[in-house]
Amino acid sequence: MGAIGVVYGDIGTSVLYSIKEVFGSSHVAFTPDNAYGILSIFFWTLTFIVSIKYVTLVLRADNNCEGGLVAILALAFSSVRDKPRLRSVLLVVGIFGTCLFYGDGVITPAIYVLSAVKGLEVVSPNFKKAVIPLTLLILFCLFWVQKRGTGGIGRFFGPITMVWFVAIAVLGLYHIVGHPEILWAVSPHYAVMFIWGQPFTAFIILGTVVLCVTGGEALFADMGHFGEKPILLAWFWIVMPCLTLNYFGQGALLLSDPGAFENPFFNMAPDWALIPLVVLATAATVIASQTLITGAFSVTKQVIQLGFLPRLQILHTSARDAGQIYMSLVNWGLFVVIVLAVVMFKSSSNLAAAYGIAVCTDMLITRVLTFFVIRCAWKYPL
Repeated sequence: MGAIGVVYGDIGTSVLYSIKEVFGSSHVAFTPDNAYGILSIFFWTLTFIVSIKYVTLVLRADNNCEGGLVAILALAFSSVRDKPRLRSVLLVVGIFGTCLFYGDGVITPAIYVLSAVKGLEVVSPNFKKAVIPLTLLILFCLFWVQKRGTGGIGRFFGPITMVWFVAIAVLGLYHIVGHPEILWAVSPHYAVMFIWGQPFTAFIILGTVVLCVTGGEALFADMGHFGEKPILLAWFWIVMPCLTLNYFGQGALLLSDPGAFENPFFNMAPDWALIPLVVLATAATVIASQTLITGAFSVTKQVIQLGFLPRLQILHTSARDAGQIYMSLVNWGLFVVIVLAVVMFKSSSNLAAAYGIAVCTDMLITRVLTFFVIRCAWKYPL
């Protein structure tokens, strides 16, 4: 339950904006064929990047039970001891990827809380002026409770996140029943047909498609807080099925009402459920931000151990789990930069492109470092 609350809050709230950003970017016109193609791309992106790459493979590459890009950098670095030039290149690449992870940690809370609070505009346009102040207030409360520790926060956040996953699954299922033919989008040939028919468009929207797997890096970074088994079980039994149902439900909604693409997630809800859904989405996005914050603590601790940052005060918040820590300077430093991002960008759509670029590059660097661990440390065949 703690892993669901802390680790999967990030990827669990990507349903709020992923489909909206693809069809709202003006690069992809809404047609039934495009809907099938995009949903197929989403499903197989989740399958390959999260299920196979991160949950099945990368989680095995822990460094003394610590995860994250710095952990895999340390493993890759030690696996090529006899190649000093390659070690130098991997070091530069790994530290650059760590910097991108901090950038991800800034953009994630900003884009998530903005996306949820924007749901108030669906309720009434009069709420538009309250979006930015309310977002900043929610973020302040989130960073203020960090000193309570990941374990305590996870016990509180876990049940709320569980309710969120059940809610998005029910919403998706409700619309799938009306258009069950949308389930054909599971077939990978729809994704291949879309990419083959519109290669330039497929490349352009990569930065928005990858929004559906945001949280993959944080999933690995937070491994030290909970261990591998809870993360693996939660993904295959709860998170992946609920996300799939909601994405396909959004596709079914768009087949019946193409005009709903401006905010398909909130348009899924009947009128009576709209305000409760906005409240639940806001709670879920606050929790989603937790994933990157705890990941930032873990990554900073590892960077200090490697000698690339000066020693900082680390507060251990659990007598049982050494990986559960709090760092005041990192916590409030992130908060200040996130406030600047919210005030400057003002909307989740403005942040989406930068977010996609950061996530894509971060995942590419993880893939490169993982290759050297598998090939040179584990001695697997090419």
